[in-house]
Amino acid sequence: MRRLEHKTETAAHWSAAQYGALFDPAAPIRIALVATEEVATEVSDLSTIDGFLIARCLPDEWEIENVIVDDQHRQRGFGTALVRELLAQARTGGVSSVILEVRESNLPAQRLYESIGFKAESRRNGYYQGPTEDALLYRIRIAVL
Repeated sequence: MRRLEHKTETAAHWSAAQYGALFDPAAPIRIALVATEEVATEVSDLSTIDGFLIARCLPDEWEIENVIVDDQHRQRGFGTALVRELLAQARTGGVSSVILEVRESNLPAQRLYESIGFKAESRRNGYYQGPTEDALLYRIRIAVL
């Protein structure tokens, strides 16, 4: 996951310690989904990861923290599959909404989220660093089963 994240310019870049802390027993509950050439699935012993999604899971609201798809697999439905799988799990888990931030300049990601039903709600000025850029906050409300 880290190798893919480091070569993706638009990714949220986290340190090894931050990745390690994601799934520490004392950390907030998170879910990680991965996409391979075959299928989007939960993290297992995979040698090649073509995309992944990490989300923090609060009781009523989940937050997508990172979605990354390898450049050679973009425009092939990997990102859509990852986000739709997360939404399906959120719906089953009784979550009322999923939120995320996206760089203002990341138009492909914005189009992806909007095509799935996310709506831009607000802006966070100077949220991203390197380079400094505003974040757009998106939310999708989920009809609980």
